[in-house]
Amino acid sequence: MLWEILRKGIAGEKFLRQHIIGDYIVDFVSRHGGVIIEVDGGYHSEPRQQEDDALREQDLERMGFHILRFTNEEVLNEPKEVINKIEHYFNNE
Repeated sequence: MLWEILRKGIAGEKFLRQHIIGDYIVDFVSRHGGVIIEVDGGYHSEPRQQEDDALREQDLERMGFHILRFTNEEVLNEPKEVINKIEHYFNNE
């Protein structure tokens, strides 16, 4: 659902889907804007997965990326709010 919006561009940014960066495959990335968008399923609330996510996020930030995270529920139930948050990031960076 989110890809249908991102692939058309948002806030003037173009996104790639399921893109490889280093040792990771990210959900969505704007290479020009340096932003990764991750959509997290329920398993991301498990302690071990949260640790893995934190390490992954640190690695990606060291590579110069900023990470925006949303839950599946946010994307499905509040898509306009998700888009507003993404646009707000690009308009205020």
